[in-house]
Amino acid sequence: MLLEIISLKPLYTALYCFFLRMDFVNNIIGEELKIFEKKFTDSVKSQTPLLDRIMKYIIKRKGKQLRPMFVFLSAKLQAPINESTYRAAALVEILHTATLVHDDVVDESLERRGFFSINAIWKNKIAVLVGDYLLSKGLLLSTSHNDIEHLHILSEAVRQMSEGELMQLEKARNLNLKEDIYFEIIRNKTASLLSSACAVGAWSTSKDHAIADRMKLFGEKVGIAFQIKDDLFDYGNEDIGKPTGNDIKEKKLTLPLIYTLNTIDAGTRRKLIYIVKNENKDAEKVRYVIDTVVKSGGISYASEKMNNYRNEAISILYEFPDNEVRKALEDLVRYTTDRKY
Repeated sequence: MLLEIISLKPLYTALYCFFLRMDFVNNIIGEELKIFEKKFTDSVKSQTPLLDRIMKYIIKRKGKQLRPMFVFLSAKLQAPINESTYRAAALVEILHTATLVHDDVVDESLERRGFFSINAIWKNKIAVLVGDYLLSKGLLLSTSHNDIEHLHILSEAVRQMSEGELMQLEKARNLNLKEDIYFEIIRNKTASLLSSACAVGAWSTSKDHAIADRMKLFGEKVGIAFQIKDDLFDYGNEDIGKPTGNDIKEKKLTLPLIYTLNTIDAGTRRKLIYIVKNENKDAEKVRYVIDTVVKSGGISYASEKMNNYRNEAISILYEFPDNEVRKALEDLVRYTTDRKY
């Protein structure tokens, strides 16, 4: 029993640090987030009973809302939050939710954040239409208030996300992915929405293209670090316990595996590729892949890359005045690489 308590101590310490950070962030934008909850709920309401029921299901099961947090903090870093900021945050969350609904259909996923996905309950046809409905609500939210720059920034993100998904499908089939292609994929697929969240937040209060562009680059670097952290979760560590190997089972090429495939000898490389392609459901074989990645230095390499992107993001942040908002943004950035889940 004592050993179990000792082994859990790093996780409890990490969770304690996380809640301290989130408390600080909430002290800075807590009131704004409460107001946002109501505005977001109102923005997706429908007079159609089925749609309204599905919207309520989505709202009750939404995630940590990191992207709205980045919108509000990026906005408040420049000037006080205004109605344009709330609409920007709602647009970001609406588009994010729409892409998740569509992703679950494409991936044939029956679960999202520990709950049944929309397509699992209401089937694919309704799920696709729900995603389309959300996209239309986002468009109407922006056009009805003449938020043309909001729409421009977020439309660019949707384009990048689509291109990133298609590039991943095209390039990852033969498991021969180079590192530069990997970064191009995650820059488009994952980082673009967080990048746009920071840009649109900054624009909503500054109306300055140079500032919005700088915050966009900041968000891109945070988004890339965030994705690499997700890659690392597949291999586990002393804090979160056993590795899951889920990415390997789904034939996803993560940075630790890409590094390993590009550095090991040809024979081992062929063996790993064969396992990922043909034996990815065999727990013992997956364990072999994980062990090989660890021994090859794939984990430490990916961790170093992640920390480099995090530090580059913080360097951009330090170009702005030192205040509590900047400190909260830095805490949020560090959370993306320090989180345990």
